[in-house]
Amino acid sequence: MPDKLTDLIAELALANRILAHEGVLDAFGHVSVRHPTDPGRYLLSRARSPLLIEPDDILEYTLDSAPVKPPKVHLYAERVIHGCIYQARDDVMAICHHHAPAVMPFCIAGKPIDPVFHLGATMGEHVPFWDQYDEFGDTNLLVVKPEEGQSLARALGNHSVVLMNRHGATVVGSGLKELVSRSIFICQNAEYQLRALALGSATPLHRGEIKLAGTISLMPNVVTRTWEYWSMRLQASGAMPPRRPAKSHRKSRKTRRGR
Repeated sequence: MPDKLTDLIAELALANRILAHEGVLDAFGHVSVRHPTDPGRYLLSRARSPLLIEPDDILEYTLDSAPVKPPKVHLYAERVIHGCIYQARDDVMAICHHHAPAVMPFCIAGKPIDPVFHLGATMGEHVPFWDQYDEFGDTNLLVVKPEEGQSLARALGNHSVVLMNRHGATVVGSGLKELVSRSIFICQNAEYQLRALALGSATPLHRGEIKLAGTISLMPNVVTRTWEYWSMRLQASGAMPPRRPAKSHRKSRKTRRGR
C-alpha cells in the first residue's frame, strides 16, 4: 500500500530542488507542507540549501514550530513563518518563503506586484506588504519570534502571497504542486512587469480576468503539467533528489554508522 507520509516527504524534497533550480530559492529560503494525516503538524527540512535537500533531511514539527523529535541537526531559524501561518489558515497546505531576485526590487521599493499576464493571476488581485519595522523596530530582518510570525500571518490574511519589505516574499498554496506553480509564476510576472515598466507602462489584468485566469492556471491538469516540466528540467541538470524512500534511507545510514 502507498505510504502517504513517505510519498509527501519525497515530493517536498523535489519541490525544494525545483524551486532552487528555477531561481526562486538559492542558498536560502525554505518550503514546508502540512502533515498528510495530522493537520496539527507540518514537514520542513533541516537547515540546508534547498537544491541539496533529500528526503532524509525532512523533519516533523508541531504548529508551534517545535520539532517532534529532539533534533541532532541545525534547524531553520525562520520556521515560525510556517507554523504561524498553518495555525492561522486551515486552508493552507504548503508554504514557501524566498528572496527571489525577481521580487526583491518590489520588496525594496515598496511597490506592488500586479498580475500582468495570465499565469500571474495565480497571485490573486492583491498582494499585501508586511514591514517588520512597523511593529518590532530594529531587527536583523529574520522572522524568528512567534509574535513576528503571527504578525506576518495577519498581514497575509486570506491572500496567497505577502511581500516582506526589504526581505522577500512568502507564498502559500493548497498543495505542493500548486505552491510551486504559484511561486514560479509570481517571479515570472515580476520580471515581465519590470520589463513592461521599462517600456513605459505595465497594465494589470482586469478583476474578472484575474479570477478566470487564476482558476485555470491552478487546475489539476495544469499544475501536473508544469510539475512534470520543471521536474524534467531538474532531471536534465542531474540534480534530482534520491529516489529511495526516507525510511529505507535512514536504515541504510544507521547500518553504515554501525560498521
